[in-house]
Order: sequence, then C-alpha cells, then structure tokens
Amino acid sequence: MKKGIILTIAGFTFLAGCGHQEQNAPITPKWPGAAYHIAFDTQASKPNPSGVTIPAIKFTANPEALERRACLVVRIDDAGAAKNKPLMNQLVMGPVDINGAAGALPADYMDEADKGLASLLESYGIKGKIKISVMLVRSSISAQPGDDEINEKRLSDWLPTDLVVTKGHTGR
Repeated sequence: MKKGIILTIAGFTFLAGCGHQEQNAPITPKWPGAAYHIAFDTQASKPNPSGVTIPAIKFTANPEALERRACLVVRIDDAGAAKNKPLMNQLVMGPVDINGAAGALPADYMDEADKGLASLLESYGIKGKIKISVMLVRSSISAQPGDDEINEKRLSDWLPTDLVVTKGHTGR
C-alpha cells in the first residue's frame, strides 16, 4: 500500500510538470516581410541602347499570397540633383504577368523600363551616376500614384541600386 501511495504522488507530480508551460522563443512567421522578395540578377546585363540599364529583377513570392500581374515602380533618388531636380521622380510601368512563386521579370519588360527611365532622365538632362529604387506593386495602381497608394498596393520592399546614365539616351 505504501508503494501505491508513493506511485500516486509521483504520478501527480509528473502530470503537474507536464501542464501549460510558457515558451520563451518567439514564433517566427512562415513568410517574413512583403508578399514578394525581389533581387537584382548578379549576371551583367546587356547594355541598353537607351543609355540606361536596370539589372534584371528576380522575384520569390509567398506561396499563400500569389499575384498574377504586377507593375514595376522605379523611383529616382533626386537628393543629390539640386539644379536638375526632376518634378516627376518615378516611373510606373504597365502590368506584367508574374505567374508562379519564383521567376524573373521578362527581358522585354525590363527593356521598356530602361527606355522609359532613359526618356524621363533625358527630359531633365540628368547624366552620370544616379541612385534608383524599384518595387513591385499590384497591377491596379494608377498611372501617377502618390506615396500612400504605392504603400497600399505594394507587393515588395524597395530595392535600391546605382546606375550609370551614358550618352545616347533614347536617340533623339
């Protein structure tokens, strides 16, 4: 009988230790950050005749938040351009298909982005080294969105890079 009481007490002690215990480790989300992560391709891009070449953009998507179409927003960092400061410092490309959880923006789409950016820079006479940032947004964005609309429709974070604007631009 003495063994039975000792086993009962030991059993209750064991069960009491298996109750709710707090976890100190934070739970990390399955997919941190924005729905899409973008990166520039590390291979050297073929120079665009327009005078501006944005590196190829690769994407990886949260499998639970896939989009079928997106737009590329290119923003010029005009902090260093005092006298040639553009009135319009961003270019919003038209929608492009982005099927799948990983891939790259099509080469012809990036070629159009190069030409559009070159035209914008040429209109302000900007040459030399510039800083830009790119972002993917939902395809329902307006043609001239403000910061609030861009943030509301963003699919990725801003990705900065430096570009060299060479002579030639759009060939005008």
